[in-house]
Amino acid sequence: MQQGCTLPWLRAALLGLMGLLVSGSDFQHHRYEAMVQALFAVQSECPYITRIYSIGRSVEGRHLYVLEFSDQPGTHEALEPEFKYVGNMHGNEVLGRELLIKFSQFLCEEYRAGNQRITRLIHDTRIHILPSMNPDGYEVAARQGPEFNGYLVGRGNAREIDLNRNFPDLNALMYYYEKNKGRNHHLPLPDNWEQQVEPETLAVIKWMQNYNFILSANLHGGAVVANYPFDKSRDSRIRGRTTYAATADDKLFRQLARTYSYAHSWMHKGWNCGDFFEEGITNGASWYSLSKGMQDFNYLYSNCFEITLELSCDKFPPASALQREWLGNREALVLYLEQVHHGIKGMVYDENNNPIGNAEISVAGIHHDVTSGVDGDYFRLLLPGTYTVTASAQGYMPYTSTVTVGPAEAIQLNFYLKTAPKQNLKVKHHNNRKSLSSLKAPLKLGPR
Repeated sequence: MQQGCTLPWLRAALLGLMGLLVSGSDFQHHRYEAMVQALFAVQSECPYITRIYSIGRSVEGRHLYVLEFSDQPGTHEALEPEFKYVGNMHGNEVLGRELLIKFSQFLCEEYRAGNQRITRLIHDTRIHILPSMNPDGYEVAARQGPEFNGYLVGRGNAREIDLNRNFPDLNALMYYYEKNKGRNHHLPLPDNWEQQVEPETLAVIKWMQNYNFILSANLHGGAVVANYPFDKSRDSRIRGRTTYAATADDKLFRQLARTYSYAHSWMHKGWNCGDFFEEGITNGASWYSLSKGMQDFNYLYSNCFEITLELSCDKFPPASALQREWLGNREALVLYLEQVHHGIKGMVYDENNNPIGNAEISVAGIHHDVTSGVDGDYFRLLLPGTYTVTASAQGYMPYTSTVTVGPAEAIQLNFYLKTAPKQNLKVKHHNNRKSLSSLKAPLKLGPR
């Protein structure tokens, strides 16, 4: 076959295989300094599509470095969604950390090799990768090593705080609002919340405030399953088990979890680590109830839809297992990232074509709104179907449109809002100061 006639997908596959053959011996565990060197090496190899920045420091002063991929690093481009992967939230759950380092190298290598799928993904998406949210805990676990690492050694940060039980509890407020027809999105933070969370948690929340993330995944270990919100149950335990806690976007979250599970080499089979999860997915609260977790916080505080990926039975697998794990997760990591381009997206303008930030986008039948970013662009993940969508903003008349979403890329739907007559202006009064004390519950120390 002549080179010029080679199919694009075959070329991409061959290039990917060549990259694996070249770098197949590179699989190893990375202590903090080695991780930082690996990230900066990627930035050096692909300087025009990457940027490294720190979102803060850990308790012991280690930077929480993020590696960004974009055709314009450091810049939000209108109608280009923001995506994030977060690893190593629990310091002794290390596979996510290593997968994200390898994924960063893979994106750079495949871009340089001309892989059309990866090139398009980087040109159309702003990708943020935080390999380690808990570098202090990792160092504690790494000193024990894979052979002797315990179930809890290094799980928390330097103060032994579990970061996935450390976010403000917005579920309690959400469940209160459900009964009282209150706000369904972007719930307010409690007073003095910054003094109530750890430095790593604070850094991630500030990160979320600075970037309009649309889709995310949080990589854990200790099981093999794609876990989706809500993590916290609405109800007390029934016959020793907590009950399924569905979000307004339950069908969408199930599909996002299935996307990763079925693209993973063995997650979808269900039987892993002595447990069975049908299709390799689970609702968090149906598994066990977890309060103050990060994935629920994403959904209730921002525009971001996040799931939690449990990726290995062994929290600290030996280096010899890393290549198999990479091959098992590689396609799933790419395919899940591509889901950020589904649903609808568009701009919200006023009568003079000026963008309107913080406009609310409501979908009839789904009681969870999203908002436009500061540049006036919005993104609403949706499954295929026909929807009635309304855009509204303070001082403007709302506008409603009907749109049909297909299985391919997001449909662009722009809104042009007219200034409301003064007598029609209505100020929305959300009871932002309303707060609820967290319900006392036994501490859960499962994989999440």
